[in-house]
Amino acid sequence: MKSIGYLIFAMVYYICHLFPVKAKKVMCIMTHDDGEGSNVSIVAKALKEAKRGFTLTYITKSETMAVKSLTGLKKVISFFLFKPYELATSEYILLDNVFLPLAYVNRRKKVKIIQLWHGTGTIKKFGQDVNTGKLKSLEQRANKNITHLIVNSPAVKKLYAGAFGIEEDKVYPIGMPKTDELLQRIQRAEQLQKNKDKEQIYQKYNIPADKKLVLYAPTFRDQEVKNPKVAKQLEEIERELSEEYYLGLRLHPHVAESFQNNTLNSRVCQLSYETDLNSLLMASDVLITDYSSILFDYSLTERPMVFYAYDLEEFSENGRGFYEDYIRYIPGPVAHTGEEVAEILNEHRLDSNQVKAFKETYFYYLDGKATKRLIDLM
Repeated sequence: MKSIGYLIFAMVYYICHLFPVKAKKVMCIMTHDDGEGSNVSIVAKALKEAKRGFTLTYITKSETMAVKSLTGLKKVISFFLFKPYELATSEYILLDNVFLPLAYVNRRKKVKIIQLWHGTGTIKKFGQDVNTGKLKSLEQRANKNITHLIVNSPAVKKLYAGAFGIEEDKVYPIGMPKTDELLQRIQRAEQLQKNKDKEQIYQKYNIPADKKLVLYAPTFRDQEVKNPKVAKQLEEIERELSEEYYLGLRLHPHVAESFQNNTLNSRVCQLSYETDLNSLLMASDVLITDYSSILFDYSLTERPMVFYAYDLEEFSENGRGFYEDYIRYIPGPVAHTGEEVAEILNEHRLDSNQVKAFKETYFYYLDGKATKRLIDLM
């Protein structure tokens, strides 16, 4: 059914070659994240504000979900009749994910297809490095249309080129737009000597000013959606954790939904439904995570991290695998139990210098102007 849908989309796209490509017309394809904080949304907003004559059209996550479930007749008709026209007549196409209908079409001459992806970095293998069968083939064909792949650092050019199956000279380390706001907030807090995000979160969740906030943000695991293990993990940490700390819980929405009936300790704040992740990163004194790409964002704060890899062996063998040796790669101590996490925190065995070195390796630009560089490139 999906293949038939891709073919219909491609057929209409080629019919629309009868129409010329319109200069400065931009199609924003946001099938992974159509929220305000996504890379494509940030660029789209900046293009409007720049007033350089760009016109924008969109394919959003909600639209593609409606097409997949065949709900909302107008959205389905629009997707197969009008969206191929917008794609065929756009000079620029911005992506935040692999858009598989592109596997059945060829990019028109002088059209730029810019892959912004949706993460600021990766520990886990993805794309061509893990996919198999028809999905691998379709992604490879779709990615051949990419003219610009945007990343944060020259250090990951080869890795990302391999994961997308494209040439390295198509990878541009100019910085990810979604890092701009966090970098600007960090700079503003340093200049004013005042962290407004921390004040807001502490006030909202009644955290005493003399306490430190530890943000726990584990990786999404498919097998734990309906039966999350996080309750047991939290209990282990809470039991030994010093009273100088409060815990902030940041779960994937699907896991948070299953977890919502659990009673939380008075020193645990449910932060999973906060829409502004940057405010949580700014408010936290320490991050606990495992294999999540959130570590790249948090490294910009230069604050310490603890890596609670309770299932490292199982994840390594049965998951997607890692690009580097996990223990050597991550910028902080590794714990395998909740008690070990609490012990590391209580004894202050944290190293911000490791985080700073990591940041300087994986972020070439730290000026908060990645979006401007991309628009100038366009």
